Amino acid sequence: MNDRSNVAVMDPHGCSVPMVDAERVAAVRETLPSDDTVQDLAQVFGLLADPGRLRMMAALLEGGEMCVCDLAAATGQSMSGASHALRLLRMRRVVKVRRSGRMAYYQLADSHVRMLLDLAITHARHTEPTGLADPAELPKTAEPAKPAEPGEEEGGDG
Repeated sequence: MNDRSNVAVMDPHGCSVPMVDAERVAAVRETLPSDDTVQDLAQVFGLLADPGRLRMMAALLEGGEMCVCDLAAATGQSMSGASHALRLLRMRRVVKVRRSGRMAYYQLADSHVRMLLDLAITHARHTEPTGLADPAELPKTAEPAKPAEPGEEEGGDG
């Protein structure tokens, strides 16, 4: 019979206690967004997880205010697909609409949305698909010192 009650199970992350820095945990908890805010953010980021909607937003980032037909043409979507995507984005206040007669013109809702999208695009362009930075874009570091040739001694003339 094997008694497992004396076996200590280690957390895979290396923590053997539930909390190390209680003050820091308390301070962080006070600054976390409310549950409602987190739910809203999750819904917005869920909308942004769709490539078609991201293309739509990128088109608005580059083109500014555009009508539905131009957005559909620019992103390669059907009119109904573009309209549906824009309706979802408008419901979450990611884009806003201006009507002029029978035409509807869309633009990104505010500078925060533009900044978020612009930063995301910049981040995507600075990383390879593996998520690793392009070695050519990494900061240059000093070359390591070369080992002394046989017969040479450190410190000079000897």
